[in-house]
Amino acid sequence: MSEVPDSRHPVPSSGEGPGAGRVGAVPPSGAPSRRRLLVGGLGALAAVGLGWGGGGRGGHAESIRFLTIGTGTTGGTYFPIGGILANAISNPPGSPGCDRGGSCGIPGVIAVAQTTSGAVENIEALRTARYETGLVQADIGFLAYKGKGPYAGKPPFTELRALANLYSETVHLVVRGDSPIKTVNDLKGRRVALGEKGSGTLPTALLILQAHDLSEKTVQPFYLNPGTAGDRLASGQLDAFFIIGGYPLPAVADVAARLPVRLISIIDARLPRLSPGLPLFTETTIGGDGAYVGVPETKTLGVGAQWLATTALPDELAYGIVKALWHPNTHRLLVAGHPRGDSIRKEAALTGLAVPLHPGAARYYREQGFDVTLATSG
Repeated sequence: MSEVPDSRHPVPSSGEGPGAGRVGAVPPSGAPSRRRLLVGGLGALAAVGLGWGGGGRGGHAESIRFLTIGTGTTGGTYFPIGGILANAISNPPGSPGCDRGGSCGIPGVIAVAQTTSGAVENIEALRTARYETGLVQADIGFLAYKGKGPYAGKPPFTELRALANLYSETVHLVVRGDSPIKTVNDLKGRRVALGEKGSGTLPTALLILQAHDLSEKTVQPFYLNPGTAGDRLASGQLDAFFIIGGYPLPAVADVAARLPVRLISIIDARLPRLSPGLPLFTETTIGGDGAYVGVPETKTLGVGAQWLATTALPDELAYGIVKALWHPNTHRLLVAGHPRGDSIRKEAALTGLAVPLHPGAARYYREQGFDVTLATSG
């Protein structure tokens, strides 16, 4: 089946909500694109001889440093969370100081959250230095670092480094409320959206099928972004779709508001067969406390969503990112901006890290009293 691509654009500035009107957004239609803005900004810096780390406030020229964050599709969780993080760590020249109610981000940094297909694309963007940081499923990061699973045959990506574990993502397998599908095995012969190519959902969905003696050949596969998959489920063009993310996911919430839907449990007798291919996954539940309209609590698998970079990221910048991430003002932005925001907490920052901690980040956590011994080992 053909892939339906998701439109790609950085986080828009809506003028509403936490961080509105701040950086991490593209200009309105007709203004320069983010890529052009980035090149133009760096060109301007070269022209005046400014470099990141110099300058300051009080009338002196202040340096600018652009930073990219690969996120995910608009129907998932990475995209909105990434936009909040971009705003939180940014502190463009001329901004009021943190002590005056302004930005508590890194002085001179302008972060931009980029929409992508998800974790797999973000890994490749980090590998090719297209992006400097990205949000990644822990298992995808681990497999890339080791050169295993979907990365078998490629050199291990040993330059990957962690900045923080953020929150738990959960596997969603969504069907219509009146669907005869009750288990994963019932997907045989059905029209199933397995995730967009480049997403972390796709390799995970394939492993789940494999554990149940199914494959792309025994279902009718579609490779769709979550929003399109939800629309097609609602219109009867799909029987089921997979998506991984921190609930409530916009794509699932949207279709659940239009018609009755159910979630299929991934926890069954085939679970032990999944373990070797899904490192860092744990058993969990998608809450029935109003997470989705009319959907009861469902047992499934969960995995950490982690903010990754590479060894190319300067230590001082990595230090500044995590310091801004764990500032109390950032937590307030996250809580106000997304249902998963409150679960992003510093005490879980080193939980289940997929790859070694970045040295700059390790310095911050060490100063905060964390034992980083295990987190910094390969």
